[in-house]
Order: sequence, then structure tokens, then C-alpha cells
Amino acid sequence: MTSAMTTRREGAAALDLAGCRVLRTFVGLEPTPEVLAAIQRGDASGVTLFRHKNVGSPEQLRELCARLQDARPAGDPPLIIGLDQEGGQLQAVGDPATAWPGNLALGATGSAALAEATGRAIGLEAAALGANLVFAPVCDVLQPASASPLGTRPFGSDPALVGRLAAAMVRGLQGASVAAVLKHFPGHGSAVGDSHAAMPVVRDDAATVRARDLAPFRDGIAAGVKAVLPGHLAVPALTDGEPIAATVSRQLLGALLRGELGFGGVTISDALDMGGAGTAGHLDAQALAAVAAGMDLLLLVHPATLEDSVVDAIRTARAGGALDPADATAARARIHALRTWLGEIEQPGLEVVGCKAHLALARRIAEASVTLVRDPAGLLPVLAAGAGSRIALVAPVPVDLTPAETSSYVQLGLADALRRRGLDVSEIVAPLDPTAGQVAALLDASRDADLVLVATFDAVSHPGQAALARAFAATARPAIAIALRSPYDVALFGPALTAICTYGIQAPQMDALAAGLVGEIRFAGRPPVNLAAGS
Repeated sequence: MTSAMTTRREGAAALDLAGCRVLRTFVGLEPTPEVLAAIQRGDASGVTLFRHKNVGSPEQLRELCARLQDARPAGDPPLIIGLDQEGGQLQAVGDPATAWPGNLALGATGSAALAEATGRAIGLEAAALGANLVFAPVCDVLQPASASPLGTRPFGSDPALVGRLAAAMVRGLQGASVAAVLKHFPGHGSAVGDSHAAMPVVRDDAATVRARDLAPFRDGIAAGVKAVLPGHLAVPALTDGEPIAATVSRQLLGALLRGELGFGGVTISDALDMGGAGTAGHLDAQALAAVAAGMDLLLLVHPATLEDSVVDAIRTARAGGALDPADATAARARIHALRTWLGEIEQPGLEVVGCKAHLALARRIAEASVTLVRDPAGLLPVLAAGAGSRIALVAPVPVDLTPAETSSYVQLGLADALRRRGLDVSEIVAPLDPTAGQVAALLDASRDADLVLVATFDAVSHPGQAALARAFAATARPAIAIALRSPYDVALFGPALTAICTYGIQAPQMDALAAGLVGEIRFAGRPPVNLAAGS
């Protein structure tokens, strides 16, 4: 380590104007020499950790984060260590951390108190593990167009509900001294497509976008959120008709976010390895475009050499006058203020991770969210209907439908939850998108059942799932359709089927569903989306 690295550094001016603009990544359960070296020389404001790259046990994660913090130059404020610990279908940390039902389930409860309590609990567990920033809450207003890309990540389709619960989650997270991040500005809900693959475009007029999509961001900013994550999406109505990604739009980042909405915190780009970022083969150019547009922090998800090249490109552009010096100084000040705020907490002990109080909260959310949409044949509760002696559960294996998903880590626990209640349940695995022949085979395989539970994971984009549900509706056997992910699936089942929404597959949700099916609890949730819009 050079003398420059050991000299005590104080104040915002001590942060390198180029190095402080990046969040880095690495692969391994221990910090790599490359990421430690970058931190030591001031070429990083922090790191983002991912479940498949960095997360093992709670003890391992806490030690990893401590080593990262120890590597920073003396006198520098804490590093930013971020996690995608949204709950629901995107949890950067799995067992033994609490399995949270997720935002759409919170939307089905309609409870700001539960959203705030969840935010605080997520924040406490993240802090105990060593993280100090959580990339949540999602402020996108869910629409049928985004049902598959976003899944259960938003709170719902009503801007007022989304804003109220997002603001509550901000208060909860930051009440635990963990920075919250509103995403994906200016609103992904009506964008057609998935920004992981290509840049989606919102085609609505400016008045609609302002009333619908910007409203939750206003509420989150009013709640004092520390950071906002602009998405790799375009809203031509807000950029003079030009389809330019928010990531590189000075009009959206400056005039709208900082000017009109009055946001004074840190902006963090969505991951620059995403297809919507358009960085293939020219990461440096895209990074410079984002910085020039007013982006404070760049979320890099690249090999160390490429991450180094971004810092070098920013440094060279500054030296050559290609970047506004005042903008660079202001960004550094905002980053320094955030990092300083992150140091104002005593780290909780690991005993809060998956503690009894948090497990009870997750169960409370699940029980308050599971929704009975209709029961035209009066099949519920299944025991009272006398139809539960032999039950067949026909369901696909959970998979990750987008890169922003960890559903593949979860085993569907509904059959076991029903067996714990004394029911005879057989499990029949359905393909994710069954063909007509496979639908017929599944009907035959479940022919001896007195009751069929047919579960869909994303019938909106996998029409074979909807065909399977309708096929069971056409038989004489009692059947209940369960939308495990998107509530918009319900519109595809047909009116004759009993229909239930769970908004996710986490263990508390499956146990709450089983409890509702047998009549232990009543179905208390309300659809957090306009189901008629999905038909």
C-alpha cells in the first residue's frame, strides 16, 4: 500500500472524482484481490453483492462485508454495500434470512403499517449481514404489459397504493439506517419488453405518465429516500419524442428528477450489463454518457479490467474537459453525504436474521394477502366440501423467468403444507408451457383425484398453462386454479373455476394458502391490480 493510501482523508473532496462514481462487483465468497485493490486506491464507492456470486452463510457474508470495509483508505466514509433484497421473487439472501412474501402480496394487504414493518425488518437483517443499501422498493405501477417482466415485484396497479406502500417501505428501511432505493425511474409498469434484453419503451402520453408512473416516486422522495435508480427504459413523451433511456437522459435525470421532483439524493444506474443499457462492446461510452447526463453512481457488473476501464475513461474525460467540473463536484458531494450517513448505525447481531419476530411478520403478511377471487362451485373449504380425500396438485417447477428473480431457489411447498394438515396430496409436475398433448396427459395422470389444484406460474406469457387450467374446468372433477405469480393469470382461467391468487411462492405464502384451503383462516387479501385490465 502506498503512502497516498495510508494518508488520512477527510471530507467530500477526499473522494476521487472518478473512482467514487462506480459500484463494483466480483465473483466469490471472499473479496478478490482485484476488488480489494480498487477499494484501497479509491476507485470504488462500494460494491453490489449477488446471491449466485457472493452469498453463502450469514457468517460468511458478514465477514466478507467487513473485509471490504476494512480495505477502504483511512478516513474515507463507509463503502456502499448493496443487496437486491426486495422480498418475494427477488431475494439476494435466502435461508436462513426471512422469506418475505414480497411487494405484490403487501399490495394485496393494502397495509402501510405492514410495508413499513417489512422494510425495517429487511433493513435490520441486511445490516446484520453487512449490507447498508437495499435496492428497494420497486415503484413501478404494474400493468398487463409488464406482468411477465416485473411479476410480483411491484405493489400493484393503483398509483396511490404503490406510492403509499413505497413511502412506508422507505421509512422502514431507513429507520434501520439502511439506504432505500426507488426503482425503476421514471416507471417501468407500462413499458413493453424486459430491459434485461433490450430497452423497453413507454408509449403513453405525458399526462398519463405523470399521473400514473411519477406519482409513486413523488411519494418516495417525500418520504426522504436516499437514492433513486433510473431504469434502462425510454419515455418519449417526456423527452421531446426521442426514445432515449433514462440512464443517459439529462432531461429525465436533471430537469425532471432533480428539478421538478426535487430529488437531492444519489442516483444509481441500473446494471450496465443489461441489454437495455446498450453497452455491448462499448461500456466506456455508455458509462460516460450516463455520467454526462447526471448519473451519480454506475452499477457495474463486469470483469475487473472492464470496471477499471470505466474509471479510467471518467478520469480521462474529466481531464480533457468533456465532463462538467461542477457536475462532478456535486455528484461527489452527494455520494459522500450518503456514505457518511451509512456510518450512523451500530451493526445488529446475526440473531436478527430470520428471527421469530420476522418469521411471524412474514406469516402475518401472507395470511393477509392470499386472495380468493371467486368460488362459483362452493369448493371451499376443501374439507367441508368433502372433496379433499385425494388431492392432485398439478404445478410447474419454479424457474427464474427474468434475470431479476430468484424463484429457482424456492421449492414449492404447498403439498407439504397440506400434508401437515392431514390431506392426501399427490404432486404432478407440469411443463412450464404444456402442449395440447401434455395437457391431455396431465388430465389423465390426475384422473383418480377427488380434487385438482392446478397452479400457474405465468400463464400470461405461457398460454399452455392457461389451456391446462381451462381443460380441468371442462371436466366433471372439482378443480381450483391458483395463480402463484401474476394475478393477471386469473382472467385466462375462465369463470367456472374457483380462482385464488398468492402473489408468490415463498414458504409463508404456501402455508397461508394451505390454511385458507382447509378453512383455518379466511382469505383476506384483495387483488392489488385491476383484473379486468388483464382480460
